[in-house]
Amino acid sequence: MKKNIFQKEAKKAFLIELEELRAFSRSKNFNVEELCTNISNCKGKIFITGVGKSGHIANKFAATLSSTGTPAFFIHPAEALHGDLGMIEKKDSILAISKSGESQEICDLLPAINMKKIDLFSITENVNSTIAKASKTHVLVKVRREACPYDLAPTSSTTVTLALGDAIAVALLKVKGFTSEDFAKSHPGGKLGKKLTLRTKDLMVPISKAAVVKDSESIKDLIFEVSEKKQGIALIKRGSRVIGVFSDGDLRRHLQKNVEIDKVRLSSVLTKKFKRIKSNELVVKAAEMMKAFKVYTLVVEENKKVVGILTMHDILEANVL
Repeated sequence: MKKNIFQKEAKKAFLIELEELRAFSRSKNFNVEELCTNISNCKGKIFITGVGKSGHIANKFAATLSSTGTPAFFIHPAEALHGDLGMIEKKDSILAISKSGESQEICDLLPAINMKKIDLFSITENVNSTIAKASKTHVLVKVRREACPYDLAPTSSTTVTLALGDAIAVALLKVKGFTSEDFAKSHPGGKLGKKLTLRTKDLMVPISKAAVVKDSESIKDLIFEVSEKKQGIALIKRGSRVIGVFSDGDLRRHLQKNVEIDKVRLSSVLTKKFKRIKSNELVVKAAEMMKAFKVYTLVVEENKKVVGILTMHDILEANVL
């Protein structure tokens, strides 16, 4: 076997698909205005169907639409023929993806789709195909060559159709005014969901469990409190109001000066200008602030009142970053 044959052939296939994407983007066939308008105007849900490789693309397209504000489901045409068509109502629409436009399972569905008066849209490579002719809206996706050297396995054609589906989903997202907050509502799980939904108040140590010391007390008193709470920082109070903080970094600096820790009062050494963040801010913003200001703890406020502290340790433990 020749050296680097895998690398050579893989790159060749990759570049073929890349060129087909470029060619389609420049062609007159890249026209999704009518299809996007019909999907946007649909009062119900979009059901996307396909067989084989087209079915995989249809499944991905449906998932992308659903996560970007357009309710959509994948439905296998064979299952639709055996009862699943009953879940589709007149207000819904069906988008069929078929390379040839002659997929038998989809063609067998056409009489039932017409009888139920459901709008049918399609993406095929043949504008004169049975599925294309039966559609209210049709988008032609035809590539010059597949990446498969025998021009048999759907490769370039599925890549272009996949990219087209993403492009349509993004166009609909933009027109709908779909925001990152909307995205978070449908992605509550995993690291992505946490980045979009977790607030500082969800992770903070509430003031009732934080190290809190009066400004009239000494550094020695603070050491006992901080050691017990194991937070590396203490909130310094005067009366009922937090007037500053004192961190383990502050402690190290004063110890290096050989100060008498049982005599030095916190009122004379506390940090008055500490970094704050509101309780409803996203945790990722808190992490960005910590990085920018080179600190590992933020004081959390709600209605201009200190309600807790948030540490980088808490953020990392929550697996947000």
